[in-house]
Amino acid sequence: MKSIPANLAWLNLPNLPTPVKVLFSGYLLAIGLGLCMAGLQIMLTHGMADGKPGLSLDDIVYSYYGNRSGSKLESMLNGSMKEMGTPEARIDIIKWVRNGAPEAEWEPHFKGVFNEHCVPCHSTVPNIPDFTKYEEVKKVAKVNEGASIQTLTRSSHIHLFGISFIFFFMGFIFSFAVGVPRWLKILAIAFPFGFLIVDVLSWWLTKWNPNFAWFTLIGGFGYSVASTVMWFISMYQMLILSRNEKIYGNAWESDLK
Repeated sequence: MKSIPANLAWLNLPNLPTPVKVLFSGYLLAIGLGLCMAGLQIMLTHGMADGKPGLSLDDIVYSYYGNRSGSKLESMLNGSMKEMGTPEARIDIIKWVRNGAPEAEWEPHFKGVFNEHCVPCHSTVPNIPDFTKYEEVKKVAKVNEGASIQTLTRSSHIHLFGISFIFFFMGFIFSFAVGVPRWLKILAIAFPFGFLIVDVLSWWLTKWNPNFAWFTLIGGFGYSVASTVMWFISMYQMLILSRNEKIYGNAWESDLK
């Protein structure tokens, strides 16, 4: 059995043992796909808040501050839920909502409309309104004030805990990269955490004032770029750079010099 060199010359991305490379590469591939799916999910939800494809400043404002010229239900029917029913049903519901969503019209007509087009999801999916009940429909038929405090609290702690773990392990893998200036490595590892905090804080600030919506775009763009840079450099060094059979030495030791 060979002894491990005292200087740990293999402790860098190109020279890692194959099982460790498989572990790191598998994690990065899964996380990369997950981040792509997260971006797609944002485009299909927040990206349709203003009724137009693509993520815009208005989408962010409508999602967190709200469209206070109308109800949340109307905003959703004109946005991400636009294709969930027939145009006739959508217009019918919007007219009813603008008329104050009178309860007298619920049982004889609109309960059936909601049962046909909305209830398959809005009665079984957790954390969304149950549209089998008039009281739940009435809540979202009020003026759209954006995300509730409860929703912001839930989303904030999920994002801060969950995404921080993603960035931690991605940064840990990237810390073994070679040929990257020490200052650049430190910034690349730190930036995702900083931009994540900016992103989450911007939701709360936008809830208070729509002018802060810019910070949501800045935060999301910032941590996406930083994590993408780390992802590509890490994968390149493990899968491509390693083929030149050069020994690069202990990456952490070289960073201390």
